Amino acid sequence: MTLQQLRYAVAIADSSSMNEAARKLYISQPSLSGAIRDLEKELGISIFLRSNRGIVLTQDGEGFLSYARQMMEEYQMIQEHYIEPDHHKTRFGVSMQHYSFAVRAFIRLAGTYKPEDYEFALHETKTHEVIEHVSNMKSEIGILYLNAFNRRMLEKAFADAEVEFHRLFECRISVYLRKGHPLAERRQITMEDLEPYPCLSFDQGDNNSFYYAEEVNSTYGYHKIIHADDRATMLNLMVGLDAYTLCCGIICEDLNGPDYVAIPLKSREIITIGYIKRKRMPLSRLGEQYVEILRETIHGDEKRPGVTDDRKKL
Repeated sequence: MTLQQLRYAVAIADSSSMNEAARKLYISQPSLSGAIRDLEKELGISIFLRSNRGIVLTQDGEGFLSYARQMMEEYQMIQEHYIEPDHHKTRFGVSMQHYSFAVRAFIRLAGTYKPEDYEFALHETKTHEVIEHVSNMKSEIGILYLNAFNRRMLEKAFADAEVEFHRLFECRISVYLRKGHPLAERRQITMEDLEPYPCLSFDQGDNNSFYYAEEVNSTYGYHKIIHADDRATMLNLMVGLDAYTLCCGIICEDLNGPDYVAIPLKSREIITIGYIKRKRMPLSRLGEQYVEILRETIHGDEKRPGVTDDRKKL
């Protein structure tokens, strides 16, 4: 059975006439009849009945044509997306925990392509979904962090998902809060300083394990903690409740606005931020470009104390 035979069968069904279908397909009627006979013989069914009223589908033929149409539609989609150059779109996806520097890099990458030439996707999502997206190739690259606490568990998750981690940079922890916060003028903040204020944590859904937490110090005994599953809501809570969250310290004022600051936390803990990709699968040209833009973006932010890329040491 061939795609050509399927196309012939669909054309005959649509025309209800062997002669009309042959004309539309630009082949002779005997050639078309022979192709359908061969198909019916291979399948062991009769697809059409010839009558004085023309060509009609048998009961078996109706079932077969429903599958044939579906296959032809899927083939057309493949042809439009990958075979016909006029319809080809460049595709690329990134999944991440919340990192504005990664969004900035994505913006720079997308800015190099014309709108009609690409289909890009940016997923800011839960930790386990970052891993799943790269594993099932919904995204080519995932951005997340490792530290001494979660490394063993996440590296096991990486192995199970057939993905591998590549370091981008290391940094110390910072406190992210609004500029008008009572602690915003401090040069350094301690965990004891933060006790009167609510800590914000991005809700991880069914995988709300400490190991999958987006925020470091997830096992600390916070007196006040608020879980939220919307980034905009978390910013509103920072303003309304003087809440805070812990982060890598790289903030992009051009994206986040001038109303928030990152103050170093007094801590010896170091976190490693990097990207994951599928094992044994080289990055695409776009993937390589995105990683290079990420490194350039990080390098531009190294004026913030405590941040270093993978070519330097803290």
